[in-house]
Amino acid sequence: MFKTIFENKIYNGDNVIGLTDIKYLPRWVVLIIDILFLVLSLLVTFFVIFKLKTKAFNVLDSFQSSFIILVINIVFMYVFKTYAGVIRHSTFIDLLKILLASFCTAAVLFAINFTNILLGNEKVFLNSFIILYAVFSSMLLFTFRLVVKEAFHYAREVSRSSLKKKIMVLGVDEQAVAIARAILDNPKLPYHITSFISLDNKSGGNYAKILGKSIVNKVSFIKQNKLELDIEGVILIKESLSKEELDEWIGILLEKDIKILKAPSVQKLRSTDNANFIKAVQIEDLLNRKPIKLDNEDVKKRHFNKEVLITGGAGSIGSEIINQVAKFSPSLIVVVDQAETPLYEVELHLREKFPHIEFKFVLADVSNIKRIEPLFKKHHFSMVYHAAAYKHVPLVESNPQEAVRVNILGSKNLAVLSSQYNVNRFVMVSTDKAVNPTNVMGATKRVAELFVQSLQNRPGNKTKFITTRFGNVLGSNGSVIPHFKKQIEKGGPVTITHPEIVRYFMTIPEACELVLNAGIMGNGGEIYVFDMGEPVKILDLATRMIKLSGFEPQTDIKIVYTGLRPGEKLYEELLSDDAKTLPTNHEKILISKDPVMAFEEINHLVNNMLSSLEDDSRFDVVTKIKVIVKEFISNNSEYESLDK
Repeated sequence: MFKTIFENKIYNGDNVIGLTDIKYLPRWVVLIIDILFLVLSLLVTFFVIFKLKTKAFNVLDSFQSSFIILVINIVFMYVFKTYAGVIRHSTFIDLLKILLASFCTAAVLFAINFTNILLGNEKVFLNSFIILYAVFSSMLLFTFRLVVKEAFHYAREVSRSSLKKKIMVLGVDEQAVAIARAILDNPKLPYHITSFISLDNKSGGNYAKILGKSIVNKVSFIKQNKLELDIEGVILIKESLSKEELDEWIGILLEKDIKILKAPSVQKLRSTDNANFIKAVQIEDLLNRKPIKLDNEDVKKRHFNKEVLITGGAGSIGSEIINQVAKFSPSLIVVVDQAETPLYEVELHLREKFPHIEFKFVLADVSNIKRIEPLFKKHHFSMVYHAAAYKHVPLVESNPQEAVRVNILGSKNLAVLSSQYNVNRFVMVSTDKAVNPTNVMGATKRVAELFVQSLQNRPGNKTKFITTRFGNVLGSNGSVIPHFKKQIEKGGPVTITHPEIVRYFMTIPEACELVLNAGIMGNGGEIYVFDMGEPVKILDLATRMIKLSGFEPQTDIKIVYTGLRPGEKLYEELLSDDAKTLPTNHEKILISKDPVMAFEEINHLVNNMLSSLEDDSRFDVVTKIKVIVKEFISNNSEYESLDK
């Protein structure tokens, strides 16, 4: 019944007014209520004294004495402004004011008694009466405030919870409690926390409440279904969970069809009314690892007040490299890309985000040396990041001439110009598909690796040439995850090339941090590979993405196998068969000691390929690539005949 009272609303046109929306009472009304409680305190005191069969007053009658006590008490209530506070927000300060008013009232009454005794008269008030009155009045006044405060708090909770989504918090550690408190303290967030979930495996045990919310242990939670739990979602703190715990709980929650939410920082929750800060868990969150942390001071020294060239700046990797480099305050960032609209969009974004940084945006093809060399003549680049490349395997497989022109010739142009104009460091972005390549894209990137490495020991060279090699990047243009998302949004089917296909994944910021740190770690000629953890089965990836979207695989969204695409293989490798690795000062970054070629040899073979590129057929071009990259064995491709 109590809950029903507080859930009642007053409808005024289109507005709904709840109990918690009632305006604050005027101070004079609060004062009158307090006086009524003082009268009640007097009556209770009279009753107790009567039961003790003691005369309350010696000189005055009960009415006169009560009037004097009330007047004195009201004077001190006015002095200490006990009625001035908002009752529903009463605090310890309000209690202190009430106690001071009661103490001073009692002190004056004792003083009157003492004065009368000095004058040879009897005490006006019984000492026990004064003490009892002070105690009863203090208790009633503060109890009144406490009851009102708790009533409004309860009303607010009931009102909020009836309109908000019920969620549970995973974990009972300090971070989970801080997140929960931030949600509870922010009335603008559309969530109501019902309880906490303990990670404890035990099925029994008595748990104390946290923030007034019950704790459900793991076994108890697993036994209950979504209806029994009566919640819409569970909020988790990724940083508090290990990879294994995160995977386990994601599986448990998906099985129960419970929405999985991820918590932002406590500061964001406390300061915002934007519900979007609490977001549904995405597949990227499940694949993401803690980012690598290296010495940013060294990175800053390499970029601060320096001129930097970044190719492929409109792409996923290139644009993120720009974002990270810009934070180190270079004197100039020159961004090169051949895609007009994406380059324009990147320009708008960067000029708004980094208004203090000088940018130059160049629409050019890296294979056109006449457009690229003037940049080296005009600027003194300290760092060159080469991220421009054709990377889509099936498309490149059908157009090997373009792959050679951009991936090989473009890399050659930039590397040679960097050496010629004494650029301090040249960092090339490569791919795990360059290891034991089975497609044209990976093979052309391997040729580019060999050419760039060969320049390191060329006589007269002062530039340090560094290559970074990593796997698939989450969220990059054309990657599998955005593709799956679009298919799920359309209602399916989700297409997978093969049920056993696996891939390595890393985030864009991770990849770019590797690129920047490799640039400062390298002494020249290295190929850096990143410890990418365990490979991910694409079928499992698709299944989880469908479940995270609230659908059931094969029931709501079909999964269809289309067969391996031309040049595609079931798994990727970060190291070639005959490569050895060397450790670096970071456990997640290794140096791959791949076979190298002398500059004269690779330069001759590349020039031979480029000289007849316009006239050669696709098969002629691929044949010449296979001469350079002997481990290039085509798979599921029309070029397989060239390997026989």
